[in-house]
Parts: sequence; structure tokens; C-alpha cells
Amino acid sequence: MIFSRKRAERHAGDERSTEVLEDLQAEETASPASGRGPYDISEAPSDVARLDLGSLHIPAIADVEVRVQADQQGVVQQVVLVHGQNALQLGVFAAPRSEGIWDEVREEIRQSLLADGAATQEVEGEYGPELRAQVRTPDGPTDLRFVGIDGPRWMVRGVFQGAAAVDPVAAGPLAVCLEGLVVDRGQEAKPVREPLPLRLPREATDESAAANPDGGRPTEQPRQV
Repeated sequence: MIFSRKRAERHAGDERSTEVLEDLQAEETASPASGRGPYDISEAPSDVARLDLGSLHIPAIADVEVRVQADQQGVVQQVVLVHGQNALQLGVFAAPRSEGIWDEVREEIRQSLLADGAATQEVEGEYGPELRAQVRTPDGPTDLRFVGIDGPRWMVRGVFQGAAAVDPVAAGPLAVCLEGLVVDRGQEAKPVREPLPLRLPREATDESAAANPDGGRPTEQPRQV
């Protein structure tokens, strides 16, 4: 299933409780020093049109396709943004209140890639340390760039493919989507690293129900990254 949208117009006293202090620490990791997103739902700019996928709200950017793979119940399994020959796969996960998990997750990804014989390199990117790799596929060597952003009780992982995997400037509108991403973590307790729930947007659910009165839900396989 593909969605395309046009771009829209675009600390405290010394005697705080431990919980409040932890919240403040989490907020400090929510966004890079530049002030750009991904944003927590509590601090997201409101003047941007976004596609609501539940835990992720994706900015509506011209010429960017949002490819969603969902099961028969409408639970989203994969989200991939595509612009030209570039792709960005998105995932969002639960994290502890007072510390980020990207450093640990990045090392595990690196070890997994090395075990598969992939060449890896850690570099400093716009969001801090990121991982670049070249993996073998049936179509030949494929470059990937793994980016992680720690927020308050969540972590966003992005995987770039195409020219954007080796040259961040080539990401273009995909980088704009990542910068404008909004995470709706919810308040319920979740195990660390558990994927936050994603769903089809309401308009897609309504259209699918009208087109498939028997309950079927066609999906399109996104590009694998």
C-alpha cells in the first residue's frame, strides 16, 4: 500500500523528585542540539501535515511515497519511505526513561553485520554515531546507513538505502521526513526495545473496507532494506 502526500506549509528547583529528574534527562536526549526532530508528540510543531501511523506520524513531503506493509488485522509490519532511487526504512522502539539505547543497538547491528561478512564503518553523522555497511544481495553489493535517535522513552531507527546510504546530502526529502518525524510513545509500560505499535492510517482503513467488503486487506510489499 502506498501513500503520497504534498508537502504542507511548513530547569527546575533543586528539590525535584527522582521521577521528575529522570524525565528531564530523557527530554535532553529527545532531539539533537540543532532543535530538529524526530520529536516527541508532546513537543511536536503543530503546523505540519502528517500521516498518522499510530506511534509514528510521518510528515507529508512532496514526491515521497510511504510504503506500508500490514497484516490482515491492519497491524503495520514495515514502513519504508521512497524518493527516487533512495529509501528510508523506519522503526520505533520502547526505551528506558533515563537513558538511550542506540549505542547498544548499534553495536549489536555491527556485530550481526560482521558475522554475515559485511564491511562496516562507524562515522559521526548529523544525529551522532551512525553505522554504514555494504551487504551482499542477489542484485550485488548494497550500501546501507543505519541512523538512531534516542528520545524520551523511545528510539527511532532509520536505515537508508541507495545514494543516501553513502552521501547524506543525497537523502534530500527523506532527511526532511526524518527531521520532521513525530513519535507518539503512549504512557503504558513496555519492555525495552519492544517495537511500538503501528497501524494503517484511518483513511486507508476506510478505503480498504469499502473496496473489500469481505474483510480482505491488500498490501504492497515495500522495498526490503
